[in-house]
Amino acid sequence: MFHQLKDEVVRILNNHQETTNDRLQEVCELLKREIPYYTWVGFYFKNGDIEELKLGPYAGIPTDHKIIPFGKGICGQVAVSNKNFVVPDVQAQNNYIACSLTVKSEIVIPMFINGENIGQIDVDSDELDPFTEEDERFLEFINEKVARILD
Repeated sequence: MFHQLKDEVVRILNNHQETTNDRLQEVCELLKREIPYYTWVGFYFKNGDIEELKLGPYAGIPTDHKIIPFGKGICGQVAVSNKNFVVPDVQAQNNYIACSLTVKSEIVIPMFINGENIGQIDVDSDELDPFTEEDERFLEFINEKVARILD
């Protein structure tokens, strides 16, 4: 499944007829539609020189979390740690920000340009512990490709 999706992601991101935001939106919608346990997919980006993340394109139910301070929640922790964060059960995390009562797990993968953490891809799931190392590698691949069009 991931192999075919990689090809589709590359096709979307290489479509220079679309704006960058539209391409990122299309990637989010593709992942949410094609991977059954991805119930919310979105990008957060560093907000200029402010130590906070700003919500970018996403697919899923609307969220009130348009701005996330560094260190707060899973996304805010990744902004500080620069490391992947896989949360098999969000109930077990004391620094979790609930976007929806149905979310049971989350995976957040940082995105880098020239070694600087400029954002992340965030995926929520309504299933407990669905994310594997294959998800991590796939989302890292997406972030590498996205970083190229942002650089």
